[in-house]
Parts: sequence; C-alpha cells; structure tokens
Amino acid sequence: MKAEIISIGSELTSGAKLDTNSQWLSMELSEIGIPVHFHATMADDRQTMLEVFQTAVKRSDIVLVTGGLGPTLDDLTRELIAELTGTELVLDEPSLNFIRQMFEKRGRVMADRNKIQAMFPAGSEVLSNPVGTAPGIWMAIAREDQSPCLLAALPGVPSEMKIMYRQQVLPRLPQGDRVIRRSSVHCFGQGESNIEEMLGDLTARDRNPEVGITASSATISLRIAAHGSNIADCDKALAVTKTLIREKLSTLVFGEDDDTLQSVVVGLLRKRGLTLTTVEAGTRGMLAQLVSTSAGADSCLLGSVVLNGSPSVVISIGDADDASSADAADSGTGSLSLVSAEETLEMAQNSRRRFESDFALSISPFSEPTAPGEPATSFIALAGDGINEVHEHQILIDPAIARPRAAKGALNLLRLHLISDNS
Repeated sequence: MKAEIISIGSELTSGAKLDTNSQWLSMELSEIGIPVHFHATMADDRQTMLEVFQTAVKRSDIVLVTGGLGPTLDDLTRELIAELTGTELVLDEPSLNFIRQMFEKRGRVMADRNKIQAMFPAGSEVLSNPVGTAPGIWMAIAREDQSPCLLAALPGVPSEMKIMYRQQVLPRLPQGDRVIRRSSVHCFGQGESNIEEMLGDLTARDRNPEVGITASSATISLRIAAHGSNIADCDKALAVTKTLIREKLSTLVFGEDDDTLQSVVVGLLRKRGLTLTTVEAGTRGMLAQLVSTSAGADSCLLGSVVLNGSPSVVISIGDADDASSADAADSGTGSLSLVSAEETLEMAQNSRRRFESDFALSISPFSEPTAPGEPATSFIALAGDGINEVHEHQILIDPAIARPRAAKGALNLLRLHLISDNS
C-alpha cells in the first residue's frame, strides 16, 4: 500500500509559504503503517493539476490533496476531481446550509460564489468541516486491474486540515501492516559529531529504532523512529532506546519531544519554588525572551535586564549604592571587550541582590575577534546562595549561533545546578 500527498497553491510554488501540510500528513500516515512514496506541490494551473491527479491515482493507493477548495476562480480541486472521474458536480444542500450558517455566525452575508463550496463530484462523500467554510471530498476511484484508489481532498488551511483529517479521513483509511512511532531526545553541551561518537552503534543505519541527529541553534535533537507490527511494541522499543541514550549521554540530555531548555529550567524552578533574574549584554535580550515566553515563567522570573553599552553600565546594574559606577557609565568610556569573568559574575550578583531572587544569570558582551578566524568570547555567570560560577563562552565557527548558544549555555548552567542539588 502506497500513499501520495498533493499540495496545491501558487503561494507554495512561489516560495511565499512553506508546505507544512505534506510533512504533517506524512507523519500521521506513518503512525498507522502507511508509507508515503510521493509528494507533489503545484501552482493553481488546470492542466498541471489534472496531469498530477491522473498520475497519482494510477500509482498510489491513497491520495491526500490539500488546497484548492475555496470559492475563488483559481480553486480548481473539486472541478478536476469531477473531470478525472468523469462525473458532474452536484449540490449538497446540507453543506450549503452549513456554509450559510457559518457566514451568519460571523455577521456576514454569503456571496453567491461560495455556493461552489457545496458542490461535489457525483458519487463522492462530503467530509464536513466544523471550523471553516470549505467541506472536503472523499472518493473511491476505480482503476483497471487494481483496487480502487482512495482520494481525500482537504482545505489547505492547516488548522482546518488537521481537524478534518483526524475526524473524517483517519477513520476511513485502512491500517497498514507496519506501524511507525516517533519520539525525540534533546541535548545541549556538546557538538553533533561528539554526541554521535558517544552514542556508538545507536545511530547505525540498519538499527530499529532508527536514531538520527539534527542540530538547531546549538540544541542537538535525536530523532527516534521505531518500526513494528503494533503500537505497543514500537513504544517499548522507543523507551528502551531513550534509556540507552540517557545512559550514554547522562546530563547532556535535558528533555524529550516538546521540551525546550527554557521550559525544563522554568519547570525545575517552579517545582522547587525558586526565583530567577537575568541580565545580559551580549545576547540582545535572547535569554530574557527564552525564559519569559516559557509557560509558567511569570511565577519564577522576577525581572530581566537587557543592556547595550559600556562595561560600567553592565557591571553596575543592580548596585544601587555604587554611584561611581553610575558616573562612569554616563561617560560612555570603555571597550566591550574589557568585561572580565569577575565583572560578569558581579553583574549576576548585583542583579540577584537588586531583585532579591534565588538565582541570577548574566551574559557579558562579546569581544571583538583580534584577527580573522579568531573566536568571539563572552562570559556566562550564575549567582545564588553560596554559588558563584563563571564560564567562558567562545564561538569558533558560525557567529550566527553565538547568541542562542550563549543564552542556552546560561540556562544549561542553571539546569545542571538544579538537577545536581537534591536538597
């Protein structure tokens, strides 16, 4: 059994929007053991669409189409399915009434052109859309010397498509004889190649579950895919592999699936009733943004300071009694490269004192490289009750990841302290 996914829209082929529907549907189909062999993305062109539809129906047992079900002249999906199957479009009165009601609820009058959205190829089934005005289409298309091809046409709006797939399409699909279950484990603190070496044969190509490695903004994610005859077997294999990963990588692992470094740190702080402040001069507010936008941060983040100025401004932050530092700050003198490890720690200590928080994280400005190929350097510090820790942070290769790596490095410094403190 083979599946194919077709995404329609000139906004996709022009690059104005990404085709996320195909990725999502492929993942969903793999969950029930149906492999996707083809993706097609095309503009709103009648002849091209018809040719792709014809090819897809011939070679694939299941075809899922997204897009082209709107009321405008360039929405051609329903017309081409009718042409493909040699049928006429017929009006479905319940669908028309539902569309009218949707417009009435929004305080609008339905345009005559929207009537086309209630037209369906004769012999097809209507896939109701509970959140939009574009119902979908389900049809079994006869093929010579083959079982019928099952075709579903869904709206291109992802939020509508996902609901309709799960409620309308999934119950109609056959189950494959193989199931694929996926999970992920996230790490921080080592590079991609180092982590792969530490994992050993866990990343072997012929292993089940498969373990793949990806890097994004200094976070390393291990993508795990388990293949089996049923969900229980796959989930068991996933659990065993994740245990092996944690044994090999230890504290480099910070979470799984939807976890982020900031969500894990905020969760640990909230669980223990602890508070945090941040002060940063080299990361342009990235540390503050990561923490403050994490769910539950309001209960543990007492304040954040983002600075862009001379070292004296940075160092004196939070030190209300240090008038000389404030005077020096006004002068604007000094080079950003002069902020030392000790001064970075002072940033954190002063910030913690000013906000009366349990912990404070600080990031110094980045130094300017003295020569081509030289690293940019900053310092990361953690201050707490009896804790005064500073680490040097260098970017040797890609300066684009300097800020996220420094911000995450600060969060990871606090995470490691929290997980090592059993009190």
